[in-house]
Amino acid sequence: HVQLEESGGGLVQAGGSLRLSCAASGSVFNINAMGWYRQAPGKQRELVAAIPSAGSTNYTDSVKGRFTISRDNAKNTVYLQMNSLKPEDTAVYYCHVKVGTPLPPWEYDYWGQGTQVTVSS
Repeated sequence: HVQLEESGGGLVQAGGSLRLSCAASGSVFNINAMGWYRQAPGKQRELVAAIPSAGSTNYTDSVKGRFTISRDNAKNTVYLQMNSLKPEDTAVYYCHVKVGTPLPPWEYDYWGQGTQVTVSS
């Protein structure tokens, strides 16, 4: 089993910055992709950014050029640097991790508890 601990959310004015962190612990022997999702009130949860164990990062169009995802494999931690924040970025942000397993289903999904990001205009 894997536990995810998120930190870094809060209230910021438009144009400001925040950095989210998500540390994985427990059975973290084979972490594949790590990423961040968000869910605004009345909306579906959407992928914000993802970073695989190898390969290119992926961003939703609305955050390209403003957000940067990175990971520290030695610390089993994924980060989301959010710059030039806009009120429409307001949402609960969830950390997501895919962990590989030696048996089917070959991969499990784990979610953080969510951290609120509020951007005031």
